[in-house]
Amino acid sequence: MARLVLLSEGLTGRTFELKGAKTTVGRVPDNDFQIPEASVSSHHCEVHLQGKDVLVKDLDSTNGTFINGERVTETLLKAGQILRLGMIEMRLESGDPPPNVATGPATKKVLDKTLVIPQGVKLDDLEGNRTPLDFQKGGFEPKSVTGTKIFVGMAVAIGIILVVLLLYVVTK
Repeated sequence: MARLVLLSEGLTGRTFELKGAKTTVGRVPDNDFQIPEASVSSHHCEVHLQGKDVLVKDLDSTNGTFINGERVTETLLKAGQILRLGMIEMRLESGDPPPNVATGPATKKVLDKTLVIPQGVKLDDLEGNRTPLDFQKGGFEPKSVTGTKIFVGMAVAIGIILVVLLLYVVTK
């Protein structure tokens, strides 16, 4: 039986079995598969079971329907592909074993793996390009006061010119 497995953080591992011929997916409760997340439209897409094929049809959603990063309006979704609705990612899994796995008593069981998609950036990712701070020096450089000196000098010069002009007008 085909199923959708959510991969996005906060919803990781949640699954939905595709049982009927048509499954509606969206944010509001009247959908067959409700995903209460703001980036998912109220009625985002339909998933149609056609024998062993799974057809995904976008319902003019605001944030789009994507398969493996490519925006789609209506296309087949194959087992293992990533379906993204807005910011929510899920993978289609079928009940069938993968075609490259041999069957028999000596084979190992294929384990289900769920990918956690982190949100944001980790501190370790940023530390590669950092230069360490020397806290003995203080860490801060003194601010240049050249601009302030120029401003004060210009203000004094303009003030002197205004006083001279005022005395000239008064004495005439």
